[in-house]
Amino acid sequence: MKPGVFIAKKKDGTIYYRSSLTYKNKHISLGSYDTEDQAHQTYNEASMLLNSDLTLEDVAHATLHLPFNKAVTLINFRDNGLYIGTPIYLHKNYLSYYLSENEELKFDIDDLFYYSSHRILRRQGHLYVNDYGMQVTLLSRYGIKNHAVCERDYYFANGDNTDLRYSNVVLVNRFYGVSQYTRKAQTRYRVKIHINGNYTIGTYSSEVKAAIAYNKAVDLAKLYAVQKNFPTNYLEEIPASEYAEIYTKTKISSKYLNYLKSI
Repeated sequence: MKPGVFIAKKKDGTIYYRSSLTYKNKHISLGSYDTEDQAHQTYNEASMLLNSDLTLEDVAHATLHLPFNKAVTLINFRDNGLYIGTPIYLHKNYLSYYLSENEELKFDIDDLFYYSSHRILRRQGHLYVNDYGMQVTLLSRYGIKNHAVCERDYYFANGDNTDLRYSNVVLVNRFYGVSQYTRKAQTRYRVKIHINGNYTIGTYSSEVKAAIAYNKAVDLAKLYAVQKNFPTNYLEEIPASEYAEIYTKTKISSKYLNYLKSI
């Protein structure tokens, strides 16, 4: 066999070819291929990258068979001495995760352990990872809800939505049904609930009061047998006694109450 190529057999007897190499005492698999020549060319391209000063920007012009995500792993290993199975390149103060040759996400270096063991996937335009059998969106790691709207519920400080460093992701509305707005230089919180359309529950002076008001509106909807699976807000920052006091004192829109009574 040609260098870097090993023959293998599928369960049905079909022959295929595996490509691999050893670098810095680490055995690295380069993938499986239909022909010996493809596997050998992949081996040659990987060897060339590891023994050159080519950058990620050069990869598209320098490789034909080696997958780009593997090229990222190899160049990072060459430059930084750390082998990472996912397509991550380490910088001094942050890491780049490459979804493709033209799509780079930036994360804090503190996220290295997480993204080195979780591959980022995409479905219907949303980025997520599989975590303990569940699909977890990337934005949920910042406290951003699934139906949050960019520029309303959160925004990117430098305007770059591929820069997912914690300092760049600014959460505005962290609770269900709550939206922040400013009136006469004062920050207020408006609460809405969706039942066959949006109903305004009220406006409140604090985010916590607004979140509790939303929960109270949900409880009332259930009391009137509204058949909907409402999410609720979990407020771990206040004790149960304070929550109960705010809940009791919080006023709910009479229009909303009348709507519930009319159902």
